[in-house]
Amino acid sequence: MNKDKRLEAFGRLLDVMDELRVKCPWDRVQTFESLRSSTIEETYELVDALLDHDMKNVKKELGDLLLHVIFYSKIASEEGAFDIADVADTECDKLIFRHPHIFGAVHADTPDEVKQNWEDLKLKEKEKEHEKKRVLSGVPRTLPSLVKAYRISQKAASAGFDWETKEDIWSKVQEEISEVQAAMQSGDEVNKEEEFGDLLFALVNAARLYGVNAETALEKCNKKFISRFTYIEEQAEKQGLSLRELSLAEMENWWCEAKNKAKEKTE
Repeated sequence: MNKDKRLEAFGRLLDVMDELRVKCPWDRVQTFESLRSSTIEETYELVDALLDHDMKNVKKELGDLLLHVIFYSKIASEEGAFDIADVADTECDKLIFRHPHIFGAVHADTPDEVKQNWEDLKLKEKEKEHEKKRVLSGVPRTLPSLVKAYRISQKAASAGFDWETKEDIWSKVQEEISEVQAAMQSGDEVNKEEEFGDLLFALVNAARLYGVNAETALEKCNKKFISRFTYIEEQAEKQGLSLRELSLAEMENWWCEAKNKAKEKTE
């Protein structure tokens, strides 16, 4: 699709939003606060579609998320704060500033060099805005804990606070496992929670060091568990049984059966 067609489609969406804001009783009363939770929901629906490689739904969910960007911009324009053009221009300015290897004289030949430059430039932006220079200040407070741990460890590593080699992380993981086991035996509820947190954070660091996104990995595991457990439930229903009537051995047998069936589909 050429640029004119894309601009025409985007303009059409802006026109639809303008009309909805005037004529629709629901759209007319929305605010930043009222839209926030649904924006989060739309984001997770997009992530689901991406994990499933479902291009039809990726397109749909991207549209829903784009609508929210336009919706917030429309509300802001009514308040005289900014409009969608300001949003686009601000993003362009930021991208140009943070890509000096494309738009300037800086050299960056690898993705890691680009990422390091990006983080350094973000800190410079904070300084220009007269904010305190804090490496971790850019991590959103409201991120889910697993995603937040991943971003915290990334930013700390970009500042040089990291293991010398990725293999070194495993001694830390083993140390945290031992401390969790000791906490379980102590019966100290507060200590149990703290040590579990330390272990999870160490595992997130391990994932980062080995190039694995911890959030994506866990979500894929969740989907896999749901699929296999549902298979057990379906097999029980075929025999007129409830899950509680099954032995653990029967459950394990059907679990392995579901696992093998999934493996056959990928081969």
